[in-house]
Amino acid sequence: MAIASSGAALEHLQPRPVKDLFAGNYLAIGTDFDFQDQFLPEVYEKEVERFGNRSVSGFLRMVGAEMPMASDEVVWTEQGRIHVAVNNAKINAAGDAALNKITFVTETTGSGALSAADQCALFSVGDTIILSKGTSSTMKTTKCIVKTVNTTDIIAVPYLGPDLGANAAGNWDNTAATTGISIIVYGSEYGKGSINVGNTKDAKFTSYSNKPIILRDKYAVNGSDTAQIGWVEVTSENGANGYLWYLKSEHEARLRFEDQLEMAMIEGEKAAHSFTVDPGAGSNSFTVKGTEGLFAAINSRGLVYNDADFGSADADDGVAEFDAILKELDKQGAIEENMIFSSRNLSLAIDNMLANQNSYGSGGTSYGVFNNSEDMALNLGFSGFRRGSYDFYKTDWKYLNDGVTRGAIGDVDGVIVPAGTSTVYDQNMGKNVKRPFLHVRYRASEADDRKMKSWITGSVGGNYTSDEDAMNVHFLSERCLCVQAANNFVLLKQTDSTYGDNS
Repeated sequence: MAIASSGAALEHLQPRPVKDLFAGNYLAIGTDFDFQDQFLPEVYEKEVERFGNRSVSGFLRMVGAEMPMASDEVVWTEQGRIHVAVNNAKINAAGDAALNKITFVTETTGSGALSAADQCALFSVGDTIILSKGTSSTMKTTKCIVKTVNTTDIIAVPYLGPDLGANAAGNWDNTAATTGISIIVYGSEYGKGSINVGNTKDAKFTSYSNKPIILRDKYAVNGSDTAQIGWVEVTSENGANGYLWYLKSEHEARLRFEDQLEMAMIEGEKAAHSFTVDPGAGSNSFTVKGTEGLFAAINSRGLVYNDADFGSADADDGVAEFDAILKELDKQGAIEENMIFSSRNLSLAIDNMLANQNSYGSGGTSYGVFNNSEDMALNLGFSGFRRGSYDFYKTDWKYLNDGVTRGAIGDVDGVIVPAGTSTVYDQNMGKNVKRPFLHVRYRASEADDRKMKSWITGSVGGNYTSDEDAMNVHFLSERCLCVQAANNFVLLKQTDSTYGDNS
């Protein structure tokens, strides 16, 4: 007798005692039977790596170092200039009683503001100075000697004319009150047997500091889920292959935390106002201090170049833009070797700029990979180049390209990092050591190393620290970033074309 159901739809079924295929013992999917109710689906045990290597860390390991510290704050000093220069003075108009008076105003730019009195104190009677005004195409200059030094102004007489008005010879012309005068001291002149001359000028330095922040995260799994073991074949971000069970998510939580250790050092901001945060419902309230990250340090006291497309439409414009950066680096210290960490857009723009400057091949094409053979391979990428006296090594920075990090914002196109070091006295080592301008300091002592801590609490997995039916994997680090000589760093941004010199 055949088994019938719903109009004898299954009358053709003839069960067999063995696992063999016959014409009458199959189930038609979607008509006779719900296949998924009777059979397990075909499952691929290996995860598909749809996003490739998901980690974005590695930048600081390439350009910096990590060193322990024992205090709540790290402080360092940076040298000042040894020559005297003022950028925002004012000259009276022609016809004024004090025509040769140069008045100083408080500086509001740079790493530190100088009052008018402080600027005036930089000059001495007998100093020889150069006055300049205007841009490169309309630049006017004249050379003077300082005759009188007052509290907030000086009297300077030009060598080529009696005053700084229309009578000043050379290319200087000042028939109206003028602001924004730049002054540099290039020497001095005194008479025979002169006494009481010169002016003591203390070597200037600037002190900077940063404080570490505590970063924390946690991964938790309850005891019931740990009893249901399921194996998954995975490939970790460092290239290792193998099987993981329920702690696979812990592995990814650790990767995320390690990435955030670097991201926090890049994006960190110091709190400009006082406020508190309470993550523990009244038991863990703390005052937010913040920490100065790489981008904040460069914005505050480094160089910022906006609209950094390097002439994506015109190669000559690209070279001109890059030359503007080189001229600014000349003013700051001229560290010859630099790394460019770029987004994909900037990397391609630089490749196009360099390829168009190369005269080899048809239309400036560069052939590479296989001994520059045009017939075998075409290489349109550049990893390094030299311009002027500077060497640049370009590499893609995944952090600026990834769709869930800075690549989702797209306002930063890259950063130029000097490959230099500074010599400082290390209190822990008791001697002078050389450190890269960019390095991480983390809290550590003989009792506790807080570079990267992890521990387990709960009552699952062999740890019995509480009555909670779970296993909690904790992560903690306490660290900050030291950006020394930030005036040699260049932040490349995508906004309207301006140049920020914060040095």
